Amino acid sequence: MEVTTVFPSPASPTEGDNLCEIDVTDVAIDGVTLLICLCGLVGNGAVLCFLQRNPTTFYIINLAFANFTFLHFAVPSSLLYLLENVSCSTVVSLKYLRSLFLLSLFSYNLGLYLLTAISIERCASILFPLWYLCRRPKRLSWVVCALLWALSIAVIVTVTSLCLSQEHEHCQGSLISMYTLNLFLFTPAMLISTTILFIKVQCASHEQQPKRLDIVIFLFVLLFLLFALPLSLSNFLQQLGYIVVSSQVVFLLACIHSTINPFIHFLAGRCWRHCSVWSLRLSLQRVFEEPEESNAHGTDPAMDTAVPAC
Repeated sequence: MEVTTVFPSPASPTEGDNLCEIDVTDVAIDGVTLLICLCGLVGNGAVLCFLQRNPTTFYIINLAFANFTFLHFAVPSSLLYLLENVSCSTVVSLKYLRSLFLLSLFSYNLGLYLLTAISIERCASILFPLWYLCRRPKRLSWVVCALLWALSIAVIVTVTSLCLSQEHEHCQGSLISMYTLNLFLFTPAMLISTTILFIKVQCASHEQQPKRLDIVIFLFVLLFLLFALPLSLSNFLQQLGYIVVSSQVVFLLACIHSTINPFIHFLAGRCWRHCSVWSLRLSLQRVFEEPEESNAHGTDPAMDTAVPAC
């Protein structure tokens, strides 16, 4: 059963001709994609190693793992397509490439779901500070992450089973349903919550600067819209019979998004004195431990109102 993917299509030799023309542009894009993915593996691996585990960072750790997994499957895909473009021959079977595609979709969907949960919870902490401080369940982030993992697994298992064992119409319908869920449920929820968060931060006192965590979330959402969302949009249109953007470009943009996220953590922490393991760890702590520090000193604009001890 043929499955349409957004992975770059390798060049193939013309029938009856012993030689094929190597597309330099395709080779260059595949090479750049491979290098970006390798850098992203290092960056996301550093986040997983250095970021301390606590309820505040649980979403971020899962998001870094989703990005790491996406890049982990993107590396062999980029390498295989690079080899096929250079050699003008098939290196592995199409079934193996489809498997990589489906596994990448799982990690991509999980990253989208987690980013939506992060923006919604941060928005709730600003709109309902009393509930967030006193009534919020301690293990809420763990429960939400578990549910999102279950949803991601259920979606990709359904798509895989329909695409590998059913007719083309069933496979196409499952893919369209998955992309519809991404584009018309999770993406709008993420946009609305982030917009509310942005407005509330802007309406706060001008003497109080926005927190690093809020800045990180804004950048996460902005970069997702610029780099990662085109993958779902392109796939959705492709299933409807429209090809708007080159599959190689869309795949490269998605890899850039997964790669750049960990560097946002380090830049937001602003530890430039020494390039060391300690400076990287301190950068992460500055971003994700700031809310607790601010609350302790009463500098959080969302928590300035007097509240009883919980």
